[in-house]
Amino acid sequence: MVQFITPYEAARLVGDEMTLAVSGQAGFGTPDGLFKALHDRYAEEGRPRSLTLVKIAGTSDGGGRGGDRLAADGLLQTIITSHFGAEKKLADKVADNDCLAYTVPAGTLLALYRAMASGRKGVWTDIGLHTLADPRLDGSKANDKTIAEGKDIVRRVSIDGDDYLYYPTFPIDVCFIRGSLADEDGNISLEREAMIGEQFEVAAATHQSKGLVVVQVEDVVPRGRLDSRLVKIPHFLVDYIVVPRPKYHVQSFAARGYRPELSGEKKIVLRSLPPHPLDNRKICARRAALELKDDDVMNLGIGIPEIIGSVAAEEGFGTRLTLAADSGIIGGIPLSGLDMGAAINAEAELKLADMIDICHGGALDICALGLAEIDAKGNVNVSKFNGRVTGPGGFMDLTQATKKLIFMGTFTAGHLREHCENGKLIIDHEGRYKKFKKTVEQITFSGTYAAARHQDVLVITERAVFRLTPNGLMLTEVAPGIDIERDILAQMEFRPLMAADIKTMDPRIFYPEAMGM
Repeated sequence: MVQFITPYEAARLVGDEMTLAVSGQAGFGTPDGLFKALHDRYAEEGRPRSLTLVKIAGTSDGGGRGGDRLAADGLLQTIITSHFGAEKKLADKVADNDCLAYTVPAGTLLALYRAMASGRKGVWTDIGLHTLADPRLDGSKANDKTIAEGKDIVRRVSIDGDDYLYYPTFPIDVCFIRGSLADEDGNISLEREAMIGEQFEVAAATHQSKGLVVVQVEDVVPRGRLDSRLVKIPHFLVDYIVVPRPKYHVQSFAARGYRPELSGEKKIVLRSLPPHPLDNRKICARRAALELKDDDVMNLGIGIPEIIGSVAAEEGFGTRLTLAADSGIIGGIPLSGLDMGAAINAEAELKLADMIDICHGGALDICALGLAEIDAKGNVNVSKFNGRVTGPGGFMDLTQATKKLIFMGTFTAGHLREHCENGKLIIDHEGRYKKFKKTVEQITFSGTYAAARHQDVLVITERAVFRLTPNGLMLTEVAPGIDIERDILAQMEFRPLMAADIKTMDPRIFYPEAMGM
């Protein structure tokens, strides 16, 4: 029978050396009241110690909430995650080798939860081959301590001549997850959440492990009040329910972000947004928009790719595209920052696990993602820089099977200043850091593997466009006003292949008025 307890009592369910699984992405689905209670108990008692924390995404706001509440010395022994997001304190622990850490693709962690729930022994997947997840490279080990002391969590296997990565399952002792409402029987609704995350999968995996399922909710309603179609976790998977103070159950960690009324049956009437100003970010987005076709299903990554939707709207064809987020949100106006993954006026809301499954199956026509580092072979790194780990998140899940990939970013970084003048790009101050590297620090996307599978891969910057070929990156286009030797080749650590006919980027991109696509 489900028991209703306080956050303090919930924190005392967690013992030394237990495996704790949690839900959440930034503030969405994050049981911050339970994180706070566990933090407070450890501060008072020095217990529990040496936990293994398992989570898919970053669960903090950069200001100490969520997962960063568990960063105290001695509390965590191991972290298994796909991404740290704004969890600065946890990321610091990993960079400082204060704990063991593994970074696993988001979809693989979801598959492991499902395998645990169904009693299977492990997961076979081709997602992550030839990247940081592959044991021939990092084997998902995120820092030097894990490489020296950590056990192997993945191995490469061959089935009928094809390579796969095999991850064994493991038991979960207790989970902290979040729902919207509970009824008196313990059924859990997610009706006020911005996305349907991994809550069910975590609960089912923990229950099958004979662990304890603890759910934080906003409120408890009488028996029979919940719409059965909105109940996503049935009572028999739940052991304990906690209702924290409202300040620890916010819908979003953003100061002015997502609210439940921004999605659902009632559509919000929005005023027309002004076009994004002409800067190097918009230049990249405009060039990417030229690759779009009517009825494309497209995923937009964080950062520069987010502007593609604004460009499409300005050019009048935004309604002929379907924007999809790997969180499961389809259509609408995607939000960003700490609200990334949610949307205003979404058309549909799939479960996170279901969305990842269809991404693996190639449901996306095109995916535009940010570019941090890239080498001559087209290998991309977005997961580790100078020993500091961010993790791959859903990057591999999105890129491995998508038909067309666009990696976007400014050519250099660090105080780069540019402007457009008379249809030409002018570099006022070159960036300090080169992004086109001789060797990337970590491989989050394998250009060699993508080329062998004939993926269509384009690299777009504000001053040049490259295409991935079987022999590596090839320079194909240059912005008007740019000198190839001075502004491109001199700012790279390698010399790319050169197209026989290097074209000038569409001059309409570099004027402030709409392009008239």
